[in-house]
Amino acid sequence: MENNVLNTDQSLRDSQFDIQHPNTDKFIETAHNVKLYVKDYGKGKPVILIHGWPLSNEMWEYQIDFLVQNNYRVIAYDRRGFGKSSQPWDGYDYDTLTDDLKEIIEQLQLENATLVGFSMGGGEVVRYFSRYGGKGVTKAALISSIIPFLLKTTDNPEGHPKEKSDGTATAIAEDRIGFVDNFGKTFFGINIINKPLSTPLLEYYRMLCSFASPRATQKCAESFSYTDFRDELDFIKVPTLIIHGDDDKIVPIDLTSKKAAEGIRNNTYIVYEGAPHGLFYTDKDKLNNDLLSFLNS
Repeated sequence: MENNVLNTDQSLRDSQFDIQHPNTDKFIETAHNVKLYVKDYGKGKPVILIHGWPLSNEMWEYQIDFLVQNNYRVIAYDRRGFGKSSQPWDGYDYDTLTDDLKEIIEQLQLENATLVGFSMGGGEVVRYFSRYGGKGVTKAALISSIIPFLLKTTDNPEGHPKEKSDGTATAIAEDRIGFVDNFGKTFFGINIINKPLSTPLLEYYRMLCSFASPRATQKCAESFSYTDFRDELDFIKVPTLIIHGDDDKIVPIDLTSKKAAEGIRNNTYIVYEGAPHGLFYTDKDKLNNDLLSFLNS
C-alpha cells in the first residue's frame, strides 16, 4: 500500500514537472482510446502548430526550431489518424478534431496561446473559436488555409466542383501513395523549371503522408472539402495573421484567404508572390520572420 502511495505521489510530481518544464514529447489521451502524439518544446508563451493534410507534426520542423530559439513554447501534435497518433475508425469531422485540440489546451493548462493552422488546420483554428469561444487563445494564424469554404455551391460559385473531390477520393482509394506522390509535386510547385526542394526531401514528405491512416486520409479530405466556415469567421475576435501564396494550386488564394481576410475583423493579410501551397518549406525564412513579428507584436 505504501509503495502505491509513493508511486502516485511521484506520478503527480512528474506530471507537474512536465507542465512547468516542457521540452518533451508525450501522448495525450483526448477521448476514449484516442491518444495524440504531442511535441512540447521551449519556454515562453505557447504557440500551437496544427499540421496540414495528409502530413504530420514533422512538417513544422523549421518553424519549431526557429520559434523555440526565439523564446516561445511550441506545441506541435499529430491529428488523430496521422503520424504517431491513434488511428480510430471515426472522428474526422471538425467538431471532433476540435474537441481533440481543446483537450490538448486544457490538459497542458495553456493560456495566452497562439493557434497556427496550416491548410486543413485552419478549420480547427476557426472551429475552436466558434465551438469554445477561443478559450486560452489570444492570437491566431491561418497559413495556406482552406478557410472559409472550398465547395462550389449556388452561393459559392467559384468553389471546387464536387466532382473534383470525388475524383480525389477515387484516386486515394485506388493508389493512395501514387496520389500522394503526384500531390506533393503540385503542393510544392515543382515543375520542369522550378524545383524548390531536393528529391530526398520530397520523398521524405511523401513518407510522412504514407503513415496516415487510409480511412483518416479519406474522411479528412471530405471534412475540409465540404465544411462551410463562412458563418464562423465572426467568432474570431483576436488578432489574426493570414498568409497565402498567390501561386497556390492546391488551395487557391482567391477562394480562401482573400475571403477570410474580408471576413475576419482584426487581421494582417500577407500574400507571398509566386509561393505554392507548401510555403512552410519553400518560403520558410519569410514565414518564420512574419510569424515571429506577429507573435511579438
